Amino acid sequence: MSDEIPDLLYSDAERALSDALASLLADRGGLDKVLARVESAQTYDDKLWQAVAADLGCAGLLIPERDGGAGASYREAAAAAEVLGSHLAPVPFLGSAVVATAALLSAGFQDGLLAKMADGGVTAALAVSFAAGPGSAFPASVRVAGPKPADAGTGVARLRGMVSGVADALPASVLLVPADGVPHGLYLVGVAKAPVTSLDMTRQLCDLSFDDAPGTLIASGPGAERAVEAAMAAGAGILAAEQTGLAQRCLDMTVAYVKERKQFARPVGSFQALKHRLADLWVSVTQARAASRYAAACLATGSADAKVAVALAKAYCSEVAVLAAQECVQMHGGIGFTWEHPAHLFLKRAKADSIGFGTADAHRAALASLVDLPAS
Repeated sequence: MSDEIPDLLYSDAERALSDALASLLADRGGLDKVLARVESAQTYDDKLWQAVAADLGCAGLLIPERDGGAGASYREAAAAAEVLGSHLAPVPFLGSAVVATAALLSAGFQDGLLAKMADGGVTAALAVSFAAGPGSAFPASVRVAGPKPADAGTGVARLRGMVSGVADALPASVLLVPADGVPHGLYLVGVAKAPVTSLDMTRQLCDLSFDDAPGTLIASGPGAERAVEAAMAAGAGILAAEQTGLAQRCLDMTVAYVKERKQFARPVGSFQALKHRLADLWVSVTQARAASRYAAACLATGSADAKVAVALAKAYCSEVAVLAAQECVQMHGGIGFTWEHPAHLFLKRAKADSIGFGTADAHRAALASLVDLPAS
């Protein structure tokens, strides 16, 4: 581990971004609207994404200024993810502005795509199962079938296979597809998508099918492997920030409710048992924020501690988010178990996120290996 500890406090720029994003979401993406949307056929909010992506510039946070982006870092992306998580915003920020962008930046892809993504004109997604995490083997469910005669000299390859359970791919204009071949490759593809019923309908998954789909090579061999690994690490690290925002919102909602709800002519929040549970949850959320902030800081600086920080943050934040959502449901009493109350949306997002980009157990196992902790 490095001896130099980064400043984990929010910068003025991060606070300004968080405040602007929170104001936008409160005005245009309230929980009542999210609840109504998950019951519709269009679970992603394209208009809200355009406002988040273009008006606030969140789509281009990680994209360099030379490509039309903000030239910010993973710290700003994490700050945005916290706010988006606290509002359960049904937008593809994680998949496009973080994961796909990280893959393209690692691959050094220069074809104008990043500039189009920076202003929200194009949304991209990495065609990897949401459950896959950093350190996983290079995805091999899609393979290179070779070009057709008509593709000769065009640099186009044909891809075959299927990828299940991909997050943020439904609204994507283009897909970045890892494909097994000699050598491995990462390809830019446009393909049909089939939505699937998901536990968390605020981030609906979909299945992708490739039947001689034409793909343009982005990176091959070790370059493709590095790009996919960079994307997965970024996804896990920023998802931890999202989980922190979700946990904080659940805590805030619960504290507000127990101050108002009365039993025996007393606010239920005055009962010692509930006070202890909420105090413990506050400590856990505070620790989760420290872990997620450290992971974002390490990703921002390319620190050697990044893998350790991401594994630690994703493992801990996954469990805290689920606990906070469970406590939110339970301490809201009977109303917390109803469909009309948004508590179940937070629980579903927390449960789904706990699997996304690797489970807590998978990250703890990776952490043990990274710090040379012997198996018991």
